[in-house]
Amino acid sequence: MNTQFKKGVLELCILQVISNQDMYGFEIISELANLLDVNENTIYPILRRLTNQGLFRVYERESPFGAKRKYYAITEKGKTNLKKNIQEWEDFLTNVETILGRGETKNEK
Repeated sequence: MNTQFKKGVLELCILQVISNQDMYGFEIISELANLLDVNENTIYPILRRLTNQGLFRVYERESPFGAKRKYYAITEKGKTNLKKNIQEWEDFLTNVETILGRGETKNEK
């Protein structure tokens, strides 16, 4: 899959998984890696950018395995952004499907 295309969609996916529950970085990567080809080099820069934009707040929690873990929690601004982005994504998909459907129609004629 095209890397630039994937990066744009990952932001939406990260917002969604964190809206379901607070998560730490490796947990987010594991959740997404079940369905998408992602790694920490892709996810952590997006997490930093979204946190700097105020879409997440970060807090630390003790870990039974050593160092404290940094958890990400979605903010109200993040929830608003997620809702807006989901609507834009759905509109985008509808438009792409329309265009692709037109392409099939032209080829059939």
